[in-house]
Amino acid sequence: MLKLLLAAAVLAVPILPAAAQDLPQLRVGFSEDADALDPTLGRAYVGRVAMLNMCDSLFTYNEKLAIVPRLATGYEWQDSKTLVVKLRSGVTFQDGTPVDAAAVKYSLERHATMAGSARKGDVGSLDHAEIIDPLTIRFTLKTADVVFLSQLAVRGGVLVSPKAAEAAGKDFALHPVCAGPYKFVERVAQDHITIEREPGYWDAANYHFSRVIFRPITDGSVRLANLQAGSLDVNMNVPPVDAERVRKDPKLVTRAFDGLGYSGITINLGRSPPGQTPFGLDARVRKAFELSIDREALVQTVFAGAHAITAQPVPPTSPFYAPSVVAPKRDIAKAKALLAEAGVKTPLTVVLTVINAPDSIQTGEVIQAMAAEAGFDVKLNAMEFAVSLDTVYGGNYTAYLVGWTGRPDADGNIRDLLYTGAPQNAPGYHSTVFDGLIDQARSVPDMTQRVGLYAKAFEQIHQDLPILYLYAPRWLFGMTAKLQGFVPVADGMLRLNGVTLAK
Repeated sequence: MLKLLLAAAVLAVPILPAAAQDLPQLRVGFSEDADALDPTLGRAYVGRVAMLNMCDSLFTYNEKLAIVPRLATGYEWQDSKTLVVKLRSGVTFQDGTPVDAAAVKYSLERHATMAGSARKGDVGSLDHAEIIDPLTIRFTLKTADVVFLSQLAVRGGVLVSPKAAEAAGKDFALHPVCAGPYKFVERVAQDHITIEREPGYWDAANYHFSRVIFRPITDGSVRLANLQAGSLDVNMNVPPVDAERVRKDPKLVTRAFDGLGYSGITINLGRSPPGQTPFGLDARVRKAFELSIDREALVQTVFAGAHAITAQPVPPTSPFYAPSVVAPKRDIAKAKALLAEAGVKTPLTVVLTVINAPDSIQTGEVIQAMAAEAGFDVKLNAMEFAVSLDTVYGGNYTAYLVGWTGRPDADGNIRDLLYTGAPQNAPGYHSTVFDGLIDQARSVPDMTQRVGLYAKAFEQIHQDLPILYLYAPRWLFGMTAKLQGFVPVADGMLRLNGVTLAK
């Protein structure tokens, strides 16, 4: 029966007709659907993958996680609060309007002021942008910020066409217009996103697909079946339990590499009624919940041991990793004692929102079984991914099993998610100690000092538990063996420059 179902699923993924250019199409499988295709509003990883190939940023990261130019050609710090960026000459947006200093100023101000912007934290230290000439812009910061340049290498540095953004207003995500190698064609929710090669792109000779079609397929087994059948060329999230099947298939190759982020449980700390429970309001109860979980058993059971255990927002491979913050061993007796100390009557109900995908649901079920032994009644609430984001950021949740793909700098894994008033602070966390440490870490260039400050910040988070970090995922991509030239980068993006598909 399973084979028949998988075969039917393969047939249900049609291949769009080839574009006019004599170039192949690339078909990419996502584990969930994207959220808003707007660099100012988007939060989801898969949305960022699609957007990265439509919307260039001023800078990006290479495989060594060094910042390298894209729409910019270079930069100079004139002092600790003044950054001058030079732009590439002759570049246009996909609507033919120029990529110039005015467009940079517009895009960053849009990030800073647009209602619902998820980028406000990325550009929060920007005081103002000044046009020096059409290809030169000066950024003046409110305070010294050694992280600001790195924000211009991710979504904070993505440019949009001012003409198209003004015309579309809040509907820009329905037809984004940027300055990337591929332009938007169409999107059918829960089915596909199609982008098409932009021949006028400044580096078009380095891009070798007529179209790229992204397909959300939440079931990992079905996604793998499509890859094996040739209906997909890339599977961006191979479940670790299926990795051996990919390795043994002569038509496929795997690309396994360390990531930058984490997976954990984001907790509503009373910012809205669903969080106004002992679980959300008392750190002792959250600590008891943590002590009920065996992280190693969880990762072994659900992910075949592929991921690294962590209790902090960066992986063990990060230069910011703090050895002082360790995951405690499971201790049911201590968990029960903490609940008794907090005066909690058990079983205590905790509603855990999970993504409607097999690995997320299975993770939730393992946590459910483990926590029950300590006195927690975990009820799972499965949702489609984009819907879950809107629900959680709207405050209608108690706990949320979710990951963060991560940034090379530790600031990118915590500030926007936990700083008081930050746009993506879903827990509603407020700690003057944490805020002060993060502000200080942004202001000092010395790496040793910054590592020490982040270690203290991680210790504060582990004490308060606004996010219960579980493990640091590794990337595992499956690809047709015909795909050549892909260079893995720890941020998990699918950069298509130089990538080809053999006949």
